Amino acid sequence: MRHTWICVIGLLLLVSPSLLCTAGAGQQAGGDPDKVDGDIRRLIGNVDPEQISKHVFYLAKDPLPYRKLNFTLPGHEKNTLYEADDYLAGKLAAWGYRVEREGVQVQAFRRDTSKPKHAQYSPPKPEDPWYTAYNLCVEKKGRSCPGRILVVLAHKDSQSWIDSPGANDNAIGTAGVLEMARVLAAYPTESTIRFLLCNEEHTPWTSRTAAQNAKSRGDDIVAVFNLDGIGAKGTEQAASGKKTNVTAYTKPEGRRLAELMAEVNARYSIGLEQRAAERPGPGDDDGSFILAGFPAAVINIGSWPYADPNYHAEGDIPETCDIQNAAMTVQATLAAVLTLDRGV
Repeated sequence: MRHTWICVIGLLLLVSPSLLCTAGAGQQAGGDPDKVDGDIRRLIGNVDPEQISKHVFYLAKDPLPYRKLNFTLPGHEKNTLYEADDYLAGKLAAWGYRVEREGVQVQAFRRDTSKPKHAQYSPPKPEDPWYTAYNLCVEKKGRSCPGRILVVLAHKDSQSWIDSPGANDNAIGTAGVLEMARVLAAYPTESTIRFLLCNEEHTPWTSRTAAQNAKSRGDDIVAVFNLDGIGAKGTEQAASGKKTNVTAYTKPEGRRLAELMAEVNARYSIGLEQRAAERPGPGDDDGSFILAGFPAAVINIGSWPYADPNYHAEGDIPETCDIQNAAMTVQATLAAVLTLDRGV
């Protein structure tokens, strides 16, 4: 018997801390799946479409028409991306989070009008100005497994090469991350939840710095959910009132997250037309984490291929956002994160 227990202990030591913490999280929740299920239902019920809408209109219409390092409103001292950063950091701090700003040197894209409009960004020249773009990061420390990290992220900037408000791309995803942070502010999680607001409409993408720094620190990131263009879809789908979400993955670890999104959508009767899509290679801000060695990363997006007719254009305004669809995607993402956190 003693030999048997030695073998069992040896096997446990070979299991990753993440897996051990998953089992421990279930026990910490009281061993009662019904209580965990009830907590998740209550929390996703707290997602407020009105709050999401307020953030989108603030960030993409009034008072901020854009979120750009290379545009400052007349009479203002800060560029509009810095002003957006202050707004987002202020909300997070008010909910009790400690906001960290991670500076990254970037350049604005130039514009090549010979290309199709949605693809008119072009590389900057060496002599073009450099700016410091900031990742905003807050963490909700886990009780029993603080070293086990789940990341929820979105890029908060709008296009540097065209005067697009960037409502669907990506004020809506930014507002979704903000709403998840608000809902979870007072809820005790077992794992650490990291909320990251980065920038990808300049070069280089600042999510790359965040991902590489996480790798250098040895962070145990077990899942990454990128919210980008949530609820945004084609004209025909929008006219039909469909509420869509696509979870796109690159690696098998990401496919399991896509399957989880489908499971929670059904379990909690959220009502999304949810599907999964395999992408040929890493892309978007979730791709930054895959390239850094964190394969369990996905993007939640309204359509795939992306079908918003106002993509990278001046018409990407808040009035075109499907706020209800975005809120449903936030609910499903929140349910998936909490399911992973509690190991249910």
